[in-house]
Parts: sequence; C-alpha cells; structure tokens
Amino acid sequence: MSFQVSEELDQLLTNIKLFLVQEVYPKEKEVIEKGFNSALPILEELRNMVKKKGWWAPAMPKEYGGMGLSFLEFARISEILGTTPIGHYIFNSQAPDIGNMELMLEFGTKDQKEKYLRRLVNGEIRSCFSMVEPDRPGSNPTWIETTAQRDRDNYIINGHKWFTSSADGATFNIVMAVTNPNGEKHKKASMLIVDMDNPGFEFIKNIPVMGEEGEGWMSHAEVKYNDCQIPITNLLGAEGEGFALAQHRLGPGRIHHCMRWIGICERAFDLMCKRAVSRRITPEANLASQQTVMNWIAECRADINAARLMVLDTANKIDTHGQYKARDDISIIKFFVANILLKVLDRAIQVHGALGVTDYTPLSYWYRHERPSRIYDGPDEVHKRAVSRRILSKYNDN
Repeated sequence: MSFQVSEELDQLLTNIKLFLVQEVYPKEKEVIEKGFNSALPILEELRNMVKKKGWWAPAMPKEYGGMGLSFLEFARISEILGTTPIGHYIFNSQAPDIGNMELMLEFGTKDQKEKYLRRLVNGEIRSCFSMVEPDRPGSNPTWIETTAQRDRDNYIINGHKWFTSSADGATFNIVMAVTNPNGEKHKKASMLIVDMDNPGFEFIKNIPVMGEEGEGWMSHAEVKYNDCQIPITNLLGAEGEGFALAQHRLGPGRIHHCMRWIGICERAFDLMCKRAVSRRITPEANLASQQTVMNWIAECRADINAARLMVLDTANKIDTHGQYKARDDISIIKFFVANILLKVLDRAIQVHGALGVTDYTPLSYWYRHERPSRIYDGPDEVHKRAVSRRILSKYNDN
C-alpha cells in the first residue's frame, strides 16, 4: 500500500506547516496561559487567516463551506494540525464539533442541517456531545441511565452526564438517552439535539482535569437534564439508533484522534531532539551524547513511523471498504497510538528535565490533557478484548 500524496496535497501540507510555524506556534503559549475566553481575540484572528487562505473546515463538503477533502487527505492534515494544541480549533476541525458535524451531515434532517450544521461549519457556534455518566461505565454505552420519554410531540429528558467536552459556551449538544427501555440491548438509546439555553438543561461546572478546570472549548463539564423538554424534531436519526450512531461517530473520531496524536508526537520529538543537542551536561558533552537518550530518539522515531503507517492504512480501509470491515484496525490503532503518544511525551519531558514539567513548552499541557487518551473513546482494555475475541473466534470456528 502506497501512501504517497499528490503534488497538490503535498504543497498544501507544506503551506499549512509553514503557517503553523510562523503564525500559530508563537501564540500557543499565550493562549494556554490566558485561557480560552481571554485568548479568543487571538484565536479568532488566526481563524480568519485560515478562512482567507481557503483552508477552513477541510473535512467538510464544499457546499457547506469546507474544503471537501477525502478522509485520507484530511488524516494527513490532521497530523500537522496536531503539532499545536490549537491547530484543529483554528481550522474548525476540533473535537467534539467535527464529530457532531459528521453525524449531522449524514443523519440530520434538512431543518437540523440549516439550523445547526451550517452555523457549526461556519464557525458561528460551538457544540458538545453528552454521553458519559458518573455512575455508569463509559466503556459500555449500552448501559446508561439518562432517559428521554416521549410525551406527544416532545421528549422529556432526565439524567446526569459528565465529561461533556466543550459544553462551556456551546450553543447546542447532542445527548445520548434511553428512549426504548424495553428494547433490544443496542436499540434502547437515541441521540437528541438539545439547545443549551433550554430551561431544563443545567450546566453544573467544568471538571478539574489534573488540577486544571479549563474554560470554553478547552474544558469538560458536568451537566444535568431536569425534565428537559425538546420537540421530537430534535431526534437525530431514527429512534433507537443511538448506539449505531455512536459507533458511526467513533470510527472516524479515532482516526482524527490518532493522527492528532501523531502530530503531537512529531512536535514532542522535534523538541526532544533540539533539547538533546542544545543542553550541555558538561563543558564537553551534551545530552545527545548519552546512550540512553540516543536509544530513546531512535525508538521514538521508529514508533512514530509505525503508528503513522498503521493509521493511514486504517483510514484507507475506511475510505474503500467502510467502517465495519475496518473495525479491528480502528481498535488496534486506538490503543497502539495512544501508548506511543504517552511514551514519546514522557521521554520528551525527561530529556527536558525540570523544564519539561513547566508550561514554557507545550509538553506539560499535552501530558495533562492527553493522558486520558487511553481512556476516552473506549479504554485500551476494551479494544484489546474486542480485537482478541474476533481473532480467536476464527480459530474456534476451525
């Protein structure tokens, strides 16, 4: 399988990388220090620059104002955007919005697309996704407590969610709730659109993550639905298809995450190598002369290269054969790349010494916010079990 890119895409990748180095990297430290809300003028300035260059929403169709790139093409861009904590946001390709865009693009009604999707793709509003609950395992989306009872032309939602990412300042969210309590295991829940100004929606607080609450897009919230009434027209897709939609959302989402993680790895690797050659440990020697550091650099290079090829191969399979046939590959890259990410970050921090745990580089920010990579979108252990079961079933059949 060849992953060579066209001359046109290669030039686009080069231009985007240059833009990030010249315009974005110098501002990321200020954004992290100020927080999302105070840094909005900086972020909006960068977003407007991206729009003027014609790079806005690269994964969305041209008819909605995006670039209309293929899944594999966007995967290559996603890696480059991942080299900075604000890359995806300034290109309007950030989670959870991009997942919601993809859901609404395929399953939304005409009215839902006009009211929510177009404004989301335009960057006029933000959204969030509300599935995980404090008292239920996030690894089992078929077992949730939040309910949405039908009442004539409305649904009445009641429940408690947390880690509703980017709820702070969002305009609407997509919530997973049980609509058919007596239905089959995978047909109990549905996805519904809830406006954040709904009187039945309660924003409780942003959840501290390793000591940082965050704000705006850079946050995870605890929320409640208290007799939250919405019209039945806010049902996304068909009733009882919530689990299927969640799986549909997670497949591409894992590619987005993995390519973003590889971008983080590349930036961390670059910082590690620069630190190794510039940091003197004696008047005659630098860190790069140490065998352990040399081993780390060689191993990280091999790991990142392997991870990239695996993810691109999976993205290609999704493009050509669909998510279902690529499901093992999707699970494998999720736990494989997440572990590579944390290993590279840890080694980069170690090479930086005390500097590595400060906010003078993006390494500590990523270490705080990406440790959950082995938990969200399915814990490593669940993915490994699913893959091994399917592998072993082939042997049992024989």
